[in-house]
Amino acid sequence: MTAPSTPVPPTTAPSLDVRGLAFAYPDGHQALFGVDLTVGRGERVALLGPNGAGKTTLVLHLNGILTGGAGGVTVAGLPVGKKHLAEIRRKVGIVFQDPDDQLFMPTVREDVAFGPATAGLRGAELEAVVRRALDRVGMAEYADRPPHHLSFGQRRRVAVATVLAMEPEILVLDEPSSNLDPASRRELADILRSLDVTVLMVTHDLPYALELCPRAVILSEGVIAADGRTGDILADEELMARHRLELPFGFVPSSVA
Repeated sequence: MTAPSTPVPPTTAPSLDVRGLAFAYPDGHQALFGVDLTVGRGERVALLGPNGAGKTTLVLHLNGILTGGAGGVTVAGLPVGKKHLAEIRRKVGIVFQDPDDQLFMPTVREDVAFGPATAGLRGAELEAVVRRALDRVGMAEYADRPPHHLSFGQRRRVAVATVLAMEPEILVLDEPSSNLDPASRRELADILRSLDVTVLMVTHDLPYALELCPRAVILSEGVIAADGRTGDILADEELMARHRLELPFGFVPSSVA
């Protein structure tokens, strides 16, 4: 009789830990200048900043699409690099701004199954993973539909499901509210609030950031310019103006304090 194995305690590492990340593109453009950012497990954080601030460059470092800069990134305690790249890319799920960049299979079910099937899941286990991911975004009844027959908002929810099927540590959302009608915007917000994953939301939609993310970070000119409660950051008119961030007309700072 073999002795029972000793349980492995859950890791206490944060979902994301970025230390001194600096990066320049081959043409010499310096996009990041020593970024430090820690995101705890289960946090929902909005990544704000003007165009050209370095937000996309930072996001592409999280799953190893970009490498070679100074500093480092760890995801759930694993350093982002060649040794752990497959696991890192499972742990960091990126939902693109345009769902049509993410959906390419004949049916919704096949799109959601693609990642887990590539990772080796088959049969009933694969079907259960697909069903669970679609249930989480309220799209199970559309499993056999072609994605191009769905509305834009429905396609975005399926795109989220394709990432959730991989059971990620971090869900990175690029402008999740863009091009959504008010009802689809509300439905997606309800889904995102219900998820038990860490969320990093890159957005110019400041009211959506306030609604969904208790914490916000401003990335500007390749550095972290502010990090704090979302309401406090949006209510700081001087900070907002300095980093070319504007609230919608009628959405006054006093309403978010």
